[in-house]
Amino acid sequence: MRLKLLLPSQVLLDEPVQKIITKAANGSFCLEPRHVDFVAALVPGVLSYIAETGQEVFIAIDEGTLVKCGGNVLISTYNAVRGDDLETLRDTVEQRFVQLDEAERSARSALARLEAGVLRRFTQIQG
Repeated sequence: MRLKLLLPSQVLLDEPVQKIITKAANGSFCLEPRHVDFVAALVPGVLSYIAETGQEVFIAIDEGTLVKCGGNVLISTYNAVRGDDLETLRDTVEQRFVQLDEAERSARSALARLEAGVLRRFTQIQG
């Protein structure tokens, strides 16, 4: 089976796998090569797969869509982080959340300055 994980800006993963375990709204499920074709809406969580080498790999994913068609499994999600073990993955996800919080705070601050500038100009024009 070939797993391809697509993000808006890049292909995070494209490799052959033996098995995929992930979670949809109605619970966890496992995909193996002879599994029936289907589509699933994924919820945020941890996706794991067994690589062709037998190594188990973990990926934290945001909500997304999984499509299995023949020997191909395509997963499209807004955000994903790969980790070799769950502890490393947890630390990486926490760091990513801190970065996103800081970026969001900065964006809100810039937006507030823009709004204040527009209101100031608007009152100058009316005055």
